[in-house]
Amino acid sequence: MESKHKTAKTIMFLGTGSDVGKSIAATAFCRILKRRGFRVVPFKAQNMSNNSYVTVEGGEIGRAQVAQAEAAGLLPSVHMNPILLKPSSELGSQVILQGEVYGQMDAASYHALKPELKKAVLDSYRKLADEYEVIVMEGAGSCCEMNLKQNDLVNFRMAKAAGARCLLVADIDRGGVFAQIIGTYNLMDREEREQTIGFLINKFRGDPGLFSSGIAYIEEKTGKPVLGLVPFYHDIIIDAEDSVAVQEDRLAARPIGPETVNVGVLKLPSISNFTDLEVLERERDVVVNYLFRPDELTGGYDWLILPGAKNVMEDAAWLKRSGWTRTIRSFAGKGGRILGICGGYQLLGETIRDPLGMESRRKEARGIGLLSLETMLAGEKVVRKVTGTCLLNDRKVNGYEIHMGRTRITGSHGSPFLRLHEPGVKRTWYDGWASEDGRIAGTYMHGLFDSPGFRAEFLNRIRARKGLKVRRATQGRLARFHQYDRLADHFEKYCDVDGILGMI
Repeated sequence: MESKHKTAKTIMFLGTGSDVGKSIAATAFCRILKRRGFRVVPFKAQNMSNNSYVTVEGGEIGRAQVAQAEAAGLLPSVHMNPILLKPSSELGSQVILQGEVYGQMDAASYHALKPELKKAVLDSYRKLADEYEVIVMEGAGSCCEMNLKQNDLVNFRMAKAAGARCLLVADIDRGGVFAQIIGTYNLMDREEREQTIGFLINKFRGDPGLFSSGIAYIEEKTGKPVLGLVPFYHDIIIDAEDSVAVQEDRLAARPIGPETVNVGVLKLPSISNFTDLEVLERERDVVVNYLFRPDELTGGYDWLILPGAKNVMEDAAWLKRSGWTRTIRSFAGKGGRILGICGGYQLLGETIRDPLGMESRRKEARGIGLLSLETMLAGEKVVRKVTGTCLLNDRKVNGYEIHMGRTRITGSHGSPFLRLHEPGVKRTWYDGWASEDGRIAGTYMHGLFDSPGFRAEFLNRIRARKGLKVRRATQGRLARFHQYDRLADHFEKYCDVDGILGMI
């Protein structure tokens, strides 16, 4: 994997494993460099995530590079993440190449495609290298998975192609940080060690002075400096990269009661784009809990949300098998409010069909049956930014669509949920469907709650019914730009930023 030319300086954050903090570190340094006056851009050759976003070109990339682009003061582009793998159970992953669907592949087929993929990766990298001063690059998983290094596209092979200086990120919170760092370093070849300028230890808790001997040990055994000991934080809000953030062993349910608006989110096996819901968690009187088992959906919840799903066919079967279908119908029958987004919208209908085998070997699956609609999964994906109006409350909405499904309304009871159009295009269409009383609704639009007027109206209906104070919406996602500054401050305080930048 070679790059013929290179005009930008590059720094790459590699990891001792998954979820050690590579994405967060890259986001922090994008903001640090932006604030120091550099034209900086993020880049990750290959991402595996079902949490995606529609870029300025109308293509798909992973959500982590969106946060990094925003931190750098840029609009997200497909060239920041030229390969996105969206896992879909037994059929492998959907491969998104420079923003567009390339195909559905198993691991063997994907590895056979590597020569072609390398060309696309280097094409995207060169476009960025010609335009920006600094590229902040991110690796994937562990940089030293020995069985995968030969066909590597995203870790040291990419670092070598870009001539990048590398920082190895480790997670001390999970334990074994000495084995993480020293073991990974000893698995590197000579050239890889030369490219590695040092280590960044993330998620530290306690007194840093008590770890000084640990730093000395690591530096003695490797001959490389520890360039950052970054404390764990709880009060900086950055979009999560993938559904590891909503795993059952990581999320303790918050208490619900009559003084709060209580939102349950169904944790589907193939949950995707759960960042749609993060803005709700920032409303001070709203409790958002991810629900893993049917018995967790009690009468104390005011609202149930079915989020996006990458494999709606298998998730539909899981809903019935696990008892969720029966529980959701009961919740609706007792007056509960339900909203489905994208795959969740499809699941609220009567039938989902997959004649082309886009997601599953199942050709047909039964939905929950709360809305009169049926969905057909097509071969062409809809990827677009949209804007419009909610027909239930006349509030403006802005967001995006990413879906293979085409949904047809089969009954006359109810009404369309949204009226949408693409920005700059006059043609409008109806999207989604709502029950006659508006309690049950679904839409293909992601980012619905980012519109403050819409969010406030929906929450205030529940507040009014519970006798709670009606509130204006919080600042919402616009506040994330302040969060990038706080993240940059945090890393500047605990990392040798000048030393790191001097080495690149």
